[in-house]
Amino acid sequence: MINKEGWPVIGVTSVILIFFAALGYFYDFILWDALTVISLIVLIFHFFFFRDPDRETPSGEGLIISPADGHVIKIDEVVETTYFKTRVRRVSIFLSIFDVHVNRMPVSGKVDFVDYKKGKFLAAFADEASVVNEMSIVGVDTGKGKILFKQIAGLIARRIIYNVKQGDTAVAGERYGLIRYGSRVDLFFPLSARIKVELKQAVRCGSTIIGEF
Repeated sequence: MINKEGWPVIGVTSVILIFFAALGYFYDFILWDALTVISLIVLIFHFFFFRDPDRETPSGEGLIISPADGHVIKIDEVVETTYFKTRVRRVSIFLSIFDVHVNRMPVSGKVDFVDYKKGKFLAAFADEASVVNEMSIVGVDTGKGKILFKQIAGLIARRIIYNVKQGDTAVAGERYGLIRYGSRVDLFFPLSARIKVELKQAVRCGSTIIGEF
């Protein structure tokens, strides 16, 4: 399955491929053949990048599910000044260009905070990326506890897509956005929450349990 956000990109790439292939057919020039091959590789990559596999989301009260595919690069405690305004736990997930980039809701509850901040495009794994990079910020009250999660742009990621607004009802495992291309997602939750993952662990969007209230 291809995510709907990928079809416009795939469409443009297909037109470019056809254009160069036509030039190569009518004009015997090696440049057109080379550009046709490059365009084909880019088209195949976009089919791979925008894949959107189905996932089976664990059920259970208080579970915090991974909102992204990738690897855990940070587990720590920080002072979160936007939503919690106190010291909280943070789990950071880094997405390479080879990971699925569709994002899913980590919890069920009421969306009570949504913001978007323009910023820099530092490498997503850098410590300051969580503060200064371009990002979307979503806060959800689950009834058992609150959680904040950020889609963070990186060096390559220049487009953050999020389909959620304040007042929405969040459902754990439901798709809510996508980041192009490499990027990072940070989750913040109360110190009382129990962490269920380890550093460098691979996680799967919509299925890996990150923590529990």
